[in-house]
Amino acid sequence: MSDTSVIPVHVGIVLDGNRRWAQEKGLPSLKGHRAGMDVLKDVSFRAFERGVQYLSAFVFSTENWQRAEDEVNYLMDLTVKAVEKYLDEYHERGIKVVILGRRKGIRQKVLDVIDQAEEKTKDNTLGTLALCFNYGGKEELVDAVKSIVDRGVTSTEVNGDLLAESMYYPTIPDVDLIIRTSGEQRTSGFMLYRAAYAELYFSKKHWPDFTSEDFDSALEEYEKRERRYGA
Repeated sequence: MSDTSVIPVHVGIVLDGNRRWAQEKGLPSLKGHRAGMDVLKDVSFRAFERGVQYLSAFVFSTENWQRAEDEVNYLMDLTVKAVEKYLDEYHERGIKVVILGRRKGIRQKVLDVIDQAEEKTKDNTLGTLALCFNYGGKEELVDAVKSIVDRGVTSTEVNGDLLAESMYYPTIPDVDLIIRTSGEQRTSGFMLYRAAYAELYFSKKHWPDFTSEDFDSALEEYEKRERRYGA
């Protein structure tokens, strides 16, 4: 891609296919999540190197609690391990790490590493990695409305700007490009409010097979799109 290419400000990724990747290789399904963790690091670093300012990743949805208990526990432990393994590198690169989602129901050890990551990187300015953890697009809207009601706002005062300001981390802008892997062609509620005009890019590759070069291909496709915003 040329130096004059159009780089999206905010890219969102739905990391899909970890379990299918492991099953196709004859591995325990949990191994797919472990492989996917390393891929997220590599792809996120490429995104920021390319000039993306915000990268959001759908890593654990509110629906994922319905999975087997051993898988949920593994994902919780993997979150802790990922922060311990990669946080210093993100910090050294000047990347701010934030977590979008509900805290209720998350074990304290995971909350502690989430707080650690956000506190350590809060002043970084070279990019923002938003990990959507215990996140759901509908739940984000519900929580936004609740916060508006709790502030005693009247119905005549409610508008789009107020709702946007009530989202999780409202300084994160609308999504320009959403990438979903593993051949699924839906957003599953990811960034429901922020994705009104997002371009969609679907890859048939399972997430653990998705590479930095595949991310570049998504950016090349984005450059070809004409974004009219309803005009």
